[in-house]
Amino acid sequence: MSNDIKRSTTDTTITPRYVTTPDAAIHLGLSPRTLEKHRCYGTGPIYRKLGGRVVYAIDDLDAWATLGTRRSTSDPGLGETRPAKPARAKAAKD
Repeated sequence: MSNDIKRSTTDTTITPRYVTTPDAAIHLGLSPRTLEKHRCYGTGPIYRKLGGRVVYAIDDLDAWATLGTRRSTSDPGLGETRPAKPARAKAAKD
Protein backbone atom coordinates (compact mmCIF):
# COMPACT_ATOMS: atom_id res chain seq x y z
CA MET A 1 0.00 0.00 0.00
CA SER A 2 1.38 3.40 -0.98
CA ASN A 3 1.74 6.28 1.47
CA ASP A 4 1.22 8.83 -1.34
CA ILE A 5 -1.71 11.19 -0.87
CA LYS A 6 -4.13 11.03 -3.75
CA ARG A 7 -4.68 14.55 -5.11
CA SER A 8 -7.98 15.66 -6.51
CA THR A 9 -7.99 16.54 -10.18
CA THR A 10 -11.06 18.77 -9.86
CA ASP A 11 -10.63 22.51 -10.16
CA THR A 12 -11.42 24.23 -6.85
CA THR A 13 -11.23 27.77 -8.20
CA ILE A 14 -14.23 29.77 -7.07
CA THR A 15 -15.65 32.35 -9.45
CA PRO A 16 -16.72 35.39 -7.44
CA ARG A 17 -20.44 36.12 -7.41
CA TYR A 18 -19.99 39.58 -5.97
CA VAL A 19 -17.33 42.15 -6.74
CA THR A 20 -16.32 45.43 -5.14
CA THR A 21 -16.74 48.82 -6.81
CA PRO A 22 -13.22 48.92 -8.34
CA ASP A 23 -13.67 45.43 -9.83
CA ALA A 24 -17.19 46.24 -11.04
CA ALA A 25 -15.84 49.37 -12.72
CA ILE A 26 -13.19 47.34 -14.53
CA HIS A 27 -15.85 44.83 -15.60
CA LEU A 28 -17.96 47.63 -17.12
CA GLY A 29 -15.10 49.74 -18.44
CA LEU A 30 -16.04 52.66 -16.20
CA SER A 31 -14.23 54.48 -13.43
CA PRO A 32 -15.03 53.59 -9.80
CA ARG A 33 -16.07 57.21 -9.26
CA THR A 34 -18.66 56.92 -12.05
CA LEU A 35 -20.20 53.88 -10.32
CA GLU A 36 -20.26 55.82 -7.04
CA LYS A 37 -22.16 58.64 -8.78
CA HIS A 38 -24.58 56.14 -10.31
CA ARG A 39 -25.28 54.79 -6.80
CA CYS A 40 -26.01 58.28 -5.48
CA TYR A 41 -28.35 59.17 -8.34
CA GLY A 42 -30.01 55.76 -8.66
CA THR A 43 -29.06 55.44 -12.33
CA GLY A 44 -26.65 52.52 -12.13
CA PRO A 45 -26.68 48.79 -11.65
CA ILE A 46 -28.26 47.14 -8.63
CA TYR A 47 -25.86 46.86 -5.72
CA ARG A 48 -25.84 45.30 -2.27
CA LYS A 49 -24.54 46.42 1.09
CA LEU A 50 -22.93 43.56 2.97
CA GLY A 51 -21.95 44.95 6.33
CA GLY A 52 -20.38 48.26 5.39
CA ARG A 53 -19.19 47.11 1.96
CA VAL A 54 -20.85 47.83 -1.37
CA VAL A 55 -20.77 44.88 -3.75
CA TYR A 56 -22.22 44.14 -7.15
CA ALA A 57 -23.38 40.81 -8.54
CA ILE A 58 -21.79 40.07 -11.92
CA ASP A 59 -25.22 39.17 -13.33
CA ASP A 60 -26.61 42.57 -12.24
CA LEU A 61 -23.71 44.40 -13.89
CA ASP A 62 -24.27 42.51 -17.13
CA ALA A 63 -28.05 43.10 -17.00
CA TRP A 64 -27.53 46.84 -16.53
CA ALA A 65 -25.02 46.98 -19.39
CA THR A 66 -27.44 45.05 -21.62
CA LEU A 67 -29.97 47.89 -21.27
CA GLY A 68 -27.66 50.00 -23.43
CA THR A 69 -27.45 47.45 -26.25
CA ARG A 70 -28.28 48.90 -29.67
CA ARG A 71 -27.86 47.66 -33.26
CA SER A 72 -28.14 51.10 -34.85
CA THR A 73 -28.78 54.72 -33.93
CA SER A 74 -32.48 54.22 -34.68
CA ASP A 75 -32.77 51.10 -32.49
CA PRO A 76 -34.79 51.94 -29.35
CA GLY A 77 -33.13 49.04 -27.53
CA LEU A 78 -34.32 47.20 -24.46
CA GLY A 79 -33.99 50.09 -22.07
CA GLU A 80 -31.70 52.93 -21.18
CA THR A 81 -28.51 53.34 -19.21
CA ARG A 82 -28.81 56.85 -17.87
CA PRO A 83 -25.85 59.18 -17.32
CA ALA A 84 -24.40 59.42 -13.81
CA LYS A 85 -26.04 62.72 -12.96
CA PRO A 86 -29.21 63.84 -11.21
CA ALA A 87 -32.41 63.74 -13.18
CA ARG A 88 -33.54 67.16 -14.31
CA ALA A 89 -36.59 68.45 -12.53
CA LYS A 90 -39.51 69.21 -14.83
CA ALA A 91 -40.23 72.90 -15.18
CA ALA A 92 -43.35 74.01 -13.36
CA LYS A 93 -46.10 75.26 -15.66
CA ASP A 94 -47.51 78.67 -14.76
